[in-house]
Amino acid sequence: MSGVGRRMDGTTILRHVDWAITRGQHWAVLGPNGSGKTTLARIAALRLHPTVGTVRVLGVELGRADIRPLLPRVGYAAAALAEQLRPELPAQDVVMTARHGALEPWWHEYNDEDRNSAFRALQRVDVDRLADHRFGTLSSGEKQRVLIARALMTEPDLLILDEPTAALDLGGREEFVAALDRLSAEPNAAPMVLVTHHVDEIPRSFTHCLLMGDGESQFSGSLGDALTAQRLSSLFGLSLTVEQRNGRWNAWADR
Repeated sequence: MSGVGRRMDGTTILRHVDWAITRGQHWAVLGPNGSGKTTLARIAALRLHPTVGTVRVLGVELGRADIRPLLPRVGYAAAALAEQLRPELPAQDVVMTARHGALEPWWHEYNDEDRNSAFRALQRVDVDRLADHRFGTLSSGEKQRVLIARALMTEPDLLILDEPTAALDLGGREEFVAALDRLSAEPNAAPMVLVTHHVDEIPRSFTHCLLMGDGESQFSGSLGDALTAQRLSSLFGLSLTVEQRNGRWNAWADR
């Protein structure tokens, strides 16, 4: 991204964002609510066009080519997607329908290879046992891992996860973070982007961080350089202590 901005209903949501992701990197996008993180993720995932600036995804510039062939190469999961899926759908069908970017299996034809691919995606996040379970009966943590499997269905070259832990309890969140760690450790793992506003949700395997505040990039670089007390205190507007222990990060307000 270069000089990216986005206006919606007369309001500036993003301004002057420069950001680049390369293979071998896994990024956290961190910032307060309303800082433009979700809008940025949607642009990176080809779900939204910028108002100004240049976006090049997997070698293709938005606005200068048909992006439809690119969509299967960018895996995207957002917590809001869970509300759009029919509760009666089996988890395997939730994943399988990603082959065509659909929400229902009756809109396209699927074969045994599609079903096998969906099952393998569920295996990658350790929820293959839920393949035949109705989506609406799953816990919040199980739903989010099924949505990651859906994002993995097409073997994407880039995986973007927008606040996937928003509805999870502590156990579900930790299972989710562990699943991301396992995915990122796979050979030839695709670059990942995790949008969050909690440093303790960042997996050990992540390498870089983009700090977003007031619609602008406040810092972009290595995780260790980003997650300092000085930078996070400025970003969130209060005095914070930041600690890394056993590869995981924590931050708390000074009293």
